[in-house]
Amino acid sequence: MPASRFSLGDELAAPTHDAWRSFVERELGEASFEGRLVTRTYDGVDLQPIYTARDAATRDPSGFPGAMPFVRGRAAVVPAPALEIAQERAEPGLEELSTFIADDLEHGVDWVHLRFDLASRIGLDGDDERADPLIGVGGACLYSMADLDLAFGGVRRDGVGVSLDAGASFLPAAAALVAWWDERAQPVSERRGAFNADPLGVLARDGALQMSLASAFDELAALVSWTAASGPHAPVGPSGRNVTALGVDTTAYHHAGATATLDLGLSLATAVEVLRQLEVRGVPPGDAAPQILFHYAIDTQLFQAIAKLRAARRLWARVLEVCAVDESKRGMSMRVSTSRRVMTARDPWVNMLRNTASGFAAVVGGANIVTSIPFDTALGLPNTIGRRVARNTPIVLCEEAHLDRVIDPAGGSWMIEHLTDALADKAWQVFQAVEREGGMAHALTTGSITQRIVTDRAPRLRNIATRRDGLIGVSEYPQLDEAPVERVVVDRGSLRDAVRKRLRVQRTRSDPKRALVDLDGVAREELVANLVAACRGGATIGQLVAALPRGEPITLAVPIVPHPDAEPYETLRDATDRAVDRGGTRPKVFLANLGSLAEHQTRSGFARAFFEAGGFAVVEGEGTVDADAVANAFRSSGARTVVLCSSDTLYPRWVESVTLALRREGARTVLLAGRPGDHETRYREVGVDQFIDGRSDVPATLQALLQAEGVVA
Repeated sequence: MPASRFSLGDELAAPTHDAWRSFVERELGEASFEGRLVTRTYDGVDLQPIYTARDAATRDPSGFPGAMPFVRGRAAVVPAPALEIAQERAEPGLEELSTFIADDLEHGVDWVHLRFDLASRIGLDGDDERADPLIGVGGACLYSMADLDLAFGGVRRDGVGVSLDAGASFLPAAAALVAWWDERAQPVSERRGAFNADPLGVLARDGALQMSLASAFDELAALVSWTAASGPHAPVGPSGRNVTALGVDTTAYHHAGATATLDLGLSLATAVEVLRQLEVRGVPPGDAAPQILFHYAIDTQLFQAIAKLRAARRLWARVLEVCAVDESKRGMSMRVSTSRRVMTARDPWVNMLRNTASGFAAVVGGANIVTSIPFDTALGLPNTIGRRVARNTPIVLCEEAHLDRVIDPAGGSWMIEHLTDALADKAWQVFQAVEREGGMAHALTTGSITQRIVTDRAPRLRNIATRRDGLIGVSEYPQLDEAPVERVVVDRGSLRDAVRKRLRVQRTRSDPKRALVDLDGVAREELVANLVAACRGGATIGQLVAALPRGEPITLAVPIVPHPDAEPYETLRDATDRAVDRGGTRPKVFLANLGSLAEHQTRSGFARAFFEAGGFAVVEGEGTVDADAVANAFRSSGARTVVLCSSDTLYPRWVESVTLALRREGARTVLLAGRPGDHETRYREVGVDQFIDGRSDVPATLQALLQAEGVVA
């Protein structure tokens, strides 16, 4: 006789969503379902506590990988190119830069993203007197083809991807890179590069552009035309051997506080502005679109970051569909960086975990290229450990976790699909609003974009200030005695001397006839070739910029300023640390713990984190309700500020006597941890100055107390 098979389904009926909802509402009692269990994101998207098949679309809205609407990324029917890793290199000295580039490429990096220094980005050579304070600021001292050769001096591997961040000097820098390829006799088929020409992105990040927008778009048209004719490029993604000319970098908006939908909407508006301007100059969208490399930053909001990248591809495919671009050219090339906005200077080791979460989202979201920011980025140039861990984080995600071997692993998740659609819809509304306003260039230069970001950032700033959004190591579990991270120190004087000496030697070796930059009467089709020839003759980026007709520079009336999430707290920590460095002591706060441990522990723990977030040294009293004992302990602590910590039950009985005793002992400021309720008037009458709880603006409160301590002005 066969054994009977036990099945729970025979005994238990399948629950319906309505039955589950009714049960939950009964358990919540007077609390509302939406208020307790539905999460509203900063983009205004409501996330339900549970998603089921009832939330699935009647048809697959994401399509097939490699086909419209490209939500799912690369095609599954051909060998899929592996995700690639790009590391940013911004070391000022070329000797160090060369060493680090060689090390990166030896240990798994596919692309080197070169950030030029501020002097070069605005078109000045390092031996120009005007460049003196800008040499080595924010990037590498790269001023010529010869400098690129020095930077890659130790690299002999073919097929290395080179990505440029040269600011307003994008065209001369691209010419220098091409000249370097030519000098090395590197076959065109082996060249892999991203010139990232992005004048609107430069204007947003730097607040100025050293040319008119009309001149910038003229240069874009020349570069795109040359690249399409002379350099290999793939229709979908930079993951083959190819060269792309254009960049759409929205990281400036992200780092200033833009939400995911604003970030996406502005990226579309920027790309459409570029397509429109290039079409006027004779470059059709079908030629320009495959040459755009989008650059997004994503933070630690895991599911939203994944959905953001999936939504980006849907949106771009729709734009190109409207532009009548062939479907084979509608895929998005995407480099994704982990966010600088979430990086903290305090307890920076936690940034490794933040990077891991962001890197995971980048890979799962379908990025073509991933850049992991070193954990010590907020402190300046990364040290050896910072570079190594940043490089290895995405390598582990790919080579050990094998995340890149699965196409669109988030596809089919009811929640992810819902969030992808919601972000796409809201981002499309942002894009349409910018278009109605007159386009991205107009919105950026009039300050409209800046105001949108300020509005976007306000809710997040409020939640950070009240610690609703906790920052580990900063507003939560701060460590005042943390050991400093090893820093990289740059000798600016020696750096400037080395740059001048190097350029002096290069100029003596240049060929005056070949290095001459004469662009009078040069057609657009010949512009890049002429610049490349001049670079091979020894012309510098500064000389090329000086020869180009660039019009009047632009400056944003209202700049877009980056704001790290931890900025309000770390500004206060910096102030208290400076006070200690000047030979003083940390400002102190005394916690007057009333009652037993069980009665004061919750409030005293809250108060400790509250004050340590601003750099206060916290002195805790023993739990007692003896007013004289509390006052004596306060006097011995050396503090002038005191916080009463206890339960709502004990406060009405002991606040008056304890506060009066503390005032007699010289307490300057008395705070109470918790909400006073109906007792507020009485508590204030006996000397309580302020009440702190989960709604308090922590940085504002600490700022006022540090002013009273004489630590901040």
